[in-house]
Amino acid sequence: MDEERTLERTPSQSSKEAIDVPKFDQTAEQKLVRKLDLHIIPIFMLLYLFSFLDRVNIGNARLYGMEDDLGLEGNQYQTAVSILFVTYILSEVPSNLVLKKFTPSRWISFITTSWGIIATLTGITQNYAGLIACRLLLGLFEGGLFPGATVYLTLFYTKRELALRVGYLFCSAAIAGAIGGLLAYGIGFMDGVSGQSGWRWILIIEGLPSFVLGIATWFLLADNPETAFYLSSEEKHLMKERLDRQIGQTASAQEFHKADVYAALKDWKVYAFCAGQFGTDTMLYGYSTFLPTIIKGIGNWSTAQTQALTIPCYCLGALSYLVVARISDSQQKRGLYTVIFGGISVIGYGVLIADSSMSVHYFGCFLVALGLYVTTGLPLAWLANNQPRYGKRTTATGMQLSIGNTSGIMAAFLYPTSEGSRFIRGHAVTLAMVGIANVIFAFMSWYLSRQNTRRRRGEEDAKVANMSEDEIADLGDRSPRFDYTV
Repeated sequence: MDEERTLERTPSQSSKEAIDVPKFDQTAEQKLVRKLDLHIIPIFMLLYLFSFLDRVNIGNARLYGMEDDLGLEGNQYQTAVSILFVTYILSEVPSNLVLKKFTPSRWISFITTSWGIIATLTGITQNYAGLIACRLLLGLFEGGLFPGATVYLTLFYTKRELALRVGYLFCSAAIAGAIGGLLAYGIGFMDGVSGQSGWRWILIIEGLPSFVLGIATWFLLADNPETAFYLSSEEKHLMKERLDRQIGQTASAQEFHKADVYAALKDWKVYAFCAGQFGTDTMLYGYSTFLPTIIKGIGNWSTAQTQALTIPCYCLGALSYLVVARISDSQQKRGLYTVIFGGISVIGYGVLIADSSMSVHYFGCFLVALGLYVTTGLPLAWLANNQPRYGKRTTATGMQLSIGNTSGIMAAFLYPTSEGSRFIRGHAVTLAMVGIANVIFAFMSWYLSRQNTRRRRGEEDAKVANMSEDEIADLGDRSPRFDYTV
């Protein structure tokens, strides 16, 4: 579907007829997108970077004596890692549903400031019960960020621009993994300062930026294009026009309607994406939390060397996603690249399982990283692209993330210390989950392509034969004029 035009058909026209809409000023639009990127993307990249860092730095803290200091035994560490996802999951959909009511700037500011306080105070906990309480509260407030950010981006960007912008968030996760290792390495030298262990300083120092950024977000984040202080009146008008030209993006569709919530809950396609996300998120959380443990298990490295060896893996993951996301946005193909790079990660886990040398196993870590963020991130943009109505998009995105993130509970138990140094079971389970996700996403790509073909042939036009143009536009993704992103 050409981004510079849209199809406007009347009931009397055949499905193949179209009326061209005047082209937009491409130079002005490119300038507008650059301005949006300047004012929106850095904020959300920092928000997600600190969110991810605060969530997974418990993996680095483990290497600096946290288990011994808190007297953790058996699977108590794994329980502390996984318990976060209980409240994280439960908060995602409700957070999205209240996002507009409380306004994005205030709500995101509130949850960020709250988790910043909790992440910092986790560093002074004295026992297992305190650690569990902090992890539960951390999940409660962090859970609303990513689904809220995904929905927020759809308010400003078109479907041809979305995957790259979501990609910036996953790039932040990769950066968090990389600098998390660097910070842990540096902060680890503070072991003994003021009588505190190094792991405590890691959690305290890495939690403080979230608190500061949360306060700043109140003032820096616009609630919608109409209230964006950095846009001129002409740019706000262009914003409205370029979003309106997308089929299904009517004024009514951008309001919150309970019927859209129910529509998402009854749409089998949403559940298919949720199931696929569960599989890929198993890899995301297992890899992000336990990469230091995995690398330490495949060689005879010190803690400092282990932290350093995680950095190239995360950098490769970030780079691959940014490149693929740009290509995916340009071609409007999500499924193809999701499946290809999911396959690369599957091969990576196969290499880790194989009885090979230390260098070959480390190479396997790179293969997993190559597909990690692509396979996890593209489906998030993919589902959002195919939900032009705000209420359904908000609910579907929240469901996708909530169900996907339940994998974090399982992933925490895939790499117990007792199964080191090879962790064959953890690698095998993750390989299987990503493989299943690949099958689901391949099927969805085929099915949505088939639906587009039917609509272009006019095979579904009878559904709107007696409807007005406004009624047809308000159908959202159910409209025979809506082209699914595949």
